[in-house]
Amino acid sequence: MENISNERISSTSITDIMQTAYIDYSMSVIVSRALPDARDGLKPVQRRILYAMLREGLLHNRAFDKCAGVVGEVLKNYHPHGDSSVYDTLVRMAQNWVMRYPLIDPQGNFGSVDGDSPAAYRYTEARLTAIAEDLLRNIDEDTVDFVPNYKESTTEPSVLPAGLPNLLMNGSTGIAVGMATNIPPHNLDELIDGICAQIDNPNITIGELGELIQGPDFPTGGRIIGRKGIDEYMHTGRGIVRMRGAVTSEPMDSGDRERIIISTIPYNVNRASLVTKIAELVSTKEIEGISDLRDESDENTRIVIELKRGEFPEVIISKLYKKTALESSFGVNMLALDNKRPKQMNMKEMINCYIDHRRDVIYRRTAFRLKKAEDRAHILEGYKIALDNLDDFIKIIRSSANRDEAKTRLQEKYPLSDRQVTAILDLRLYQLTGMERDKIEEEYAELLKLIEELRSILENEYKLLSIIKDELLELKEKYTSPRKCEIVPYEGDISKADMTPKEGCFITISHKGFIKRVSDSEFRTQKRGGKGVQGGNTYDEDFIEHIFTANTHDTIMFFMNNGRVYVEKVYELPEGSRTSKGRSINNVLQLQKDEQIAAMICVKEISEDFNLVMCTKHGTVKKTNLAAYKNFRKGGIIGINIDEGDSLITVKLTNRDSELVIVTHLGKSIRFHESDLREQGRATRGVRGVKLSDKDYAQAMEVVDNESALLICGINGQGKRTVFDEFPLQKRGGSGVIAAKTSGVAGALAVRENDEIMMLTKNGQAVRTRVADINLIGRITKGVRCINLNEGDKLLGIARIVEDEEENAEEAADPNATTEGETTPEATGDTAASEE
Repeated sequence: MENISNERISSTSITDIMQTAYIDYSMSVIVSRALPDARDGLKPVQRRILYAMLREGLLHNRAFDKCAGVVGEVLKNYHPHGDSSVYDTLVRMAQNWVMRYPLIDPQGNFGSVDGDSPAAYRYTEARLTAIAEDLLRNIDEDTVDFVPNYKESTTEPSVLPAGLPNLLMNGSTGIAVGMATNIPPHNLDELIDGICAQIDNPNITIGELGELIQGPDFPTGGRIIGRKGIDEYMHTGRGIVRMRGAVTSEPMDSGDRERIIISTIPYNVNRASLVTKIAELVSTKEIEGISDLRDESDENTRIVIELKRGEFPEVIISKLYKKTALESSFGVNMLALDNKRPKQMNMKEMINCYIDHRRDVIYRRTAFRLKKAEDRAHILEGYKIALDNLDDFIKIIRSSANRDEAKTRLQEKYPLSDRQVTAILDLRLYQLTGMERDKIEEEYAELLKLIEELRSILENEYKLLSIIKDELLELKEKYTSPRKCEIVPYEGDISKADMTPKEGCFITISHKGFIKRVSDSEFRTQKRGGKGVQGGNTYDEDFIEHIFTANTHDTIMFFMNNGRVYVEKVYELPEGSRTSKGRSINNVLQLQKDEQIAAMICVKEISEDFNLVMCTKHGTVKKTNLAAYKNFRKGGIIGINIDEGDSLITVKLTNRDSELVIVTHLGKSIRFHESDLREQGRATRGVRGVKLSDKDYAQAMEVVDNESALLICGINGQGKRTVFDEFPLQKRGGSGVIAAKTSGVAGALAVRENDEIMMLTKNGQAVRTRVADINLIGRITKGVRCINLNEGDKLLGIARIVEDEEENAEEAADPNATTEGETTPEATGDTAASEE
């Protein structure tokens, strides 16, 4: 019996042994086999194949070589596993229906999208693609760490320099122990735009990234249905993406029947199996109405399905989506190795891993090139010393017994290092000519510039990041490729814009900040002087303070009394009935403390063709181009700087050649051209628009329209129209002229004869009436009664209603069309009146 007395034996539970062994095994599978590295997007076997092919010289512009040789080289030096695993990986990296950007250029039978197996590796040939070479570029410049191979006979890279974001552009699939990864491929152009944007703004949101990186771009094309799954994996790293093949229908030659053409199939779907499944469904009569099925595919997919007479292709297509793989799902799980640890990451974290890796690669490459340049400069400095003392050097060398003596004597007399002396002694005679001396001087001067540039890169983070961006943009131009996969809305994912009809509405805001939009059809037209209908219930001691007309699909800009601006779509505002109280504005806009709405502007789009002119309570005016507000944020932006004690009262949209009229609360007015105002930026104060008397303040401002008249309504319910010609054109900043005799102006509007207006009172009464019922009279008059007010009630605001042009055209075509409640408001401006 063998002597075991010297051996150390311990008693351990089999459960503990199995648990420890299984954990070690699982980590080995995770790190060394199944999961890709987040930096270069490669698993170890993929990395080893690419590196072995580089070392064999199988570049994209050289001849193909047998795959058997590549497999043998990988097995011999790098990958101690079976040959089938290496060849299967090599084949997969060459299949253009698997890889969005193949890394291997194949020659021979490498299988097909129908599931055909590739030929044996003794029959096939391969070489690297140009993209694969860019993943390997600079690998010999100390850019990555090398580790010993499995038998320690050579070394292999632990990661590739990865000039391109391979993990996201090609995706990855792997099943480890207890975890799996499934990352979809993306479009390289979009990825590079997103990476550059994240370099420029490290705080970029995933939503902003999603505007640049639209979603997966599968190599087989097809369509992605809906954005829900894309948004989920962009934010969390997990999500389900729904895919469909591209399907169209067309009439057959006979004209009485139709056929369905499938031109692309979802990613990872076997085309032959899809055709077989459709045939089975037809034979079992699960899908009826198909008379013939043919696969006419070559390198492009074309599956033809002929329908029977009278069949509707939409019905058959719907059944194909439901019962076959023509509609499939891709379960995204963005799991990769980060610092050799498996980690599930969202899109921004994935890009951060790549940026950090490229920063490290560029830094190490720059340091390597700097050391190389400094070494060469060191040698050239020795050459310069030798050339400056050439006769003495030759004398010392000739009088020396051997090389070592010459080296010692030169170092004793001149400040030369061992490397410099060795290089000098190795000089050839022709290098002592005048021309060669000039070349040495020129090379040394260029090296000094290069060393300075390389040092500046190492010391300047901005420069280093700029190099990453420049190299990526260069590769983007080199490998640019349009999207193959189309992203289309899912029928069930109907946006709010799709669900909201394009119609006129009123927007009302109460004094205590309750907002709602109401369809304009809820208010019927009445005669002048009517009592009106209830325009909105309010909370205790609250009243309607603002009323505005708009279209549900317009963009609305909310200008606060402190000069801040918020931008929303009208359909995003809460909808209510005529008598509802609305929702708190704080639940709609991210308002700051003590902010109140001063004005609202509706536009169809934010363009450079218009200006915004603002007016404050103290009579300050400012002109800013509308395009300055294009980059708005949910939390609002600065629209105008307001002096302490002042507040914004109104904002008007002008065509860059408009005249404006400011009306004060005590009935004064001033008319001036907007050219009197210089164009200013958003965060500026403005200039004086009107000179105010004591206790007076600016109440309203309107754009002059010579085909309109200025309607002024007082808080007592009296109003009048006056043509603009009665208001003389003056320079801004004056005291102006009398506009109306009144105890207080409630609002002023530019109106036309066929317009209608809406009037709202403090107690919530609303009257919709025709402008033609209000007299057209002079400036210095009181006017007529526009609305009958109850005791203690006051008129607070007025809004103009304009007929929608499209609707007018329909009414002209249909003489029987009614006009009751069918007016649609256009974007005109604000009407605001607050009780002082």
